[in-house]
Amino acid sequence: MEKVEIDGSFGQGGGQILRTSLSLACITGKHLYMKNIRANRPRPGLRKQHLVCVEAAKLICNAKCSEVQIGSSVLEFKPEKVVAGNYNFDIGSAGSVFLVMQTILPVLFTANEKSNVTITGGTHNLWAPPHDFIKNSFLPAIAAADFKADCKLLKYGFSPGGGGQINFTVRPRHNSDYIINLCEPILNPVISAKIYTSKLPIQIAQKQQKMLLDSGLNIDIYEHIDVVDSNSAGNCIVIYIAGDNRFIICTGFGAKGKSSQKVVGEVANEAQDYLNSRAGIDHHLADQLVIYMAMQKKGFFTTNQLSKHLITNIEVIKKFLNVDFTVEQKQSYYRVCCS
Repeated sequence: MEKVEIDGSFGQGGGQILRTSLSLACITGKHLYMKNIRANRPRPGLRKQHLVCVEAAKLICNAKCSEVQIGSSVLEFKPEKVVAGNYNFDIGSAGSVFLVMQTILPVLFTANEKSNVTITGGTHNLWAPPHDFIKNSFLPAIAAADFKADCKLLKYGFSPGGGGQINFTVRPRHNSDYIINLCEPILNPVISAKIYTSKLPIQIAQKQQKMLLDSGLNIDIYEHIDVVDSNSAGNCIVIYIAGDNRFIICTGFGAKGKSSQKVVGEVANEAQDYLNSRAGIDHHLADQLVIYMAMQKKGFFTTNQLSKHLITNIEVIKKFLNVDFTVEQKQSYYRVCCS
């Protein structure tokens, strides 16, 4: 069994290196040895959601794995055959369900049969993609290349209470002729906004709506969703940029002591930055797509930012797969190609 050694302190030095490494170890059958896990984070080593990523990957490919716990910085992982099935994982905190999903989804596309997975934890978390992004932006983007999965939000989960839940189904990929090709900008985009609040006064949503309408983004549709089934108070703003059968999702998260002006400012600036770039996709989606392009050994997109997450992810992928990525800088965006 070929061994791949990964230093988790390089590049952005966070959990993405672990998740991509686990995914590709399962897919390729290569023995993974990883050290300095999340070395660049305030609390380095494995946290609860990362432990669940390891346990989920271990179960799905019947791997032999070194003993790990919260704070562990070294992992040895020897995968065997990927097994489809019905799986249920509980993070036990508000850790992101979608970061666990990110680890096992590409693996389950290589199985022989359909899989069904339920994950409990956080669904709308700072520093992680929310359900809106997964369902409306990410899954349609990879479905165009015949990576087909469905995701349902069963319960909202905000920090710190967690308790949110998703269920997703994954079908094996059969047709390798379709590729990810997202280079052209959205023409005549339609912009809408959703404000989620949980256990908060309605005045917060009303204030944020007024700020959004004054942001200069020309928002056509606005919706306030008052979440009643969450374990914790929470606030999330989602801006949808829609057109050409594509959604770009920008998010801003409220937090204790964080003003509505700052929350709105963050998400509005992110949306405006994307619109100004004339890129095909935003940098958050770019991070997510490169592993699927690498699995095909082909694909293209243009993105508004060349993030450290993206560059780090590409370098991890190249340690497992015989692929090459080229990055070409244009005036207002970057073109990324996999071959």
